[in-house]
Amino acid sequence: MAAPMPGRCFFFVEKKKRFCKMRVSGGKTYCGEHATEEGGSRRIACPLDPKHTVSEDKLDKHLKRCNSREKAKPVYYVENINSGSGDTDEALQQVTRTQVSLSEHSRTQLEALLDKLKAAVTGLPCDVEDSVLSHPVLQEELHNPKNGDSAHKHLKQQSSILGHLEAMGLLSRGRCFVEFGAGRGKLSHWIHEALKTDEYLKTDEHLQTDDDLQLLLVERCSTRFKVDGKHQDVGVQFERLQVDIQHLDLSKVPLLTQKKLPLVGVGKHLCGAATDLALRCLLETPRPKPETEPPRKRLKTSEPADPAALPETDPGLDCGPGPVLGLAVALCCHHRCEWRHYVGQQFFLQRGLGAKEFSAFCRMSSWATCGLRPTNQDPPPPDPTNQREEGEEHEAAEESDTVSGFLSAAERERVGRLCKHLIDAGRLHFLKTKGFDSKLRRYVNAQVTLENVLLTATPSASS
Repeated sequence: MAAPMPGRCFFFVEKKKRFCKMRVSGGKTYCGEHATEEGGSRRIACPLDPKHTVSEDKLDKHLKRCNSREKAKPVYYVENINSGSGDTDEALQQVTRTQVSLSEHSRTQLEALLDKLKAAVTGLPCDVEDSVLSHPVLQEELHNPKNGDSAHKHLKQQSSILGHLEAMGLLSRGRCFVEFGAGRGKLSHWIHEALKTDEYLKTDEHLQTDDDLQLLLVERCSTRFKVDGKHQDVGVQFERLQVDIQHLDLSKVPLLTQKKLPLVGVGKHLCGAATDLALRCLLETPRPKPETEPPRKRLKTSEPADPAALPETDPGLDCGPGPVLGLAVALCCHHRCEWRHYVGQQFFLQRGLGAKEFSAFCRMSSWATCGLRPTNQDPPPPDPTNQREEGEEHEAAEESDTVSGFLSAAERERVGRLCKHLIDAGRLHFLKTKGFDSKLRRYVNAQVTLENVLLTATPSASS
């Protein structure tokens, strides 16, 4: 670029070999970032976020409105409420602080881990039912030629999840759907589209109220191109919470305490520990405690009513959301799980396993989806509660040359699936202790996604 663009900054960015493209104020030559070039105030790095700068003489004003400033926590934010119990042995906690590297294991140690894995899965039903379903509300989009391969794959997954919700009797109005790791909110979008059709409106005509359908979207990141903001229909409430699942107390969410509609948990590809956090959030939400103090003395009908003597209503006794009717969560990225968040700790301990074995099995679980990948690939820094955006690929854990020496690619894939199944079996055990009948199903073909297992649960008949 031989000269700056009209109305743009005259500062030449040496690194980019071009002039700055920021607009300038009337009569100015440089933008605010480069105002020092013409005698303006010195620019300094923002103390709250060094990624941007601010004029030194305007620092105080900037700190009051900087987007990186600490904001007040919402009422439903409770630090680490869903992180898991804190009574884990200190030795086990020490193991969880560092991710176990398979490359640091000797062949003898790896063989010992495989023996423990085989012993742990003995007696467990390892067959996952094939159950590829669909829902008619997505058929038009599934046959839309404008959708590319990536969009088509996501539509197939969303269609099957809705099909399972309907098969379990969960897809109905008069309840609140809580979508964990909502991202752009596409799953909630299709749930709403399905429930506003004539079929459901006629079936649930007796449930019609102003707020007979609620959709609560939980996502910790700020998301672009959200679809929930486009819904303005009467009879439905959309609400988005920007909060990490491990800090979310559902009993303090105003939307859930107003109508107390029954809850249905949903999620599409909740990575690693996010699944465990969501299960705790949904099923271990604090409930109102029963009143322990004796009731106040009743007044005789002949006595005048003294306002000071009337019993006071304790709002805490009537708080909390409605009951949980069920859930449908697509699982993935078991190598991102963490022992401290894992809901199946008791299940592992009953089999003589602990945090050390759990961490190793988590790493080995990635062989189920990347057993044919080249070895020695540098993985990105792990984030145990990561929720990927929709087109993002599954991130693999490390491979091990030691393993490649005595396990073929097919054997590694089989071992990886056993690890995934063992981890999921702990989740099924957790759901059983909470009074739910749960199942694992392959809800789409492996050609759509290798992470094709759906965890479903409904209250057991006995509960």
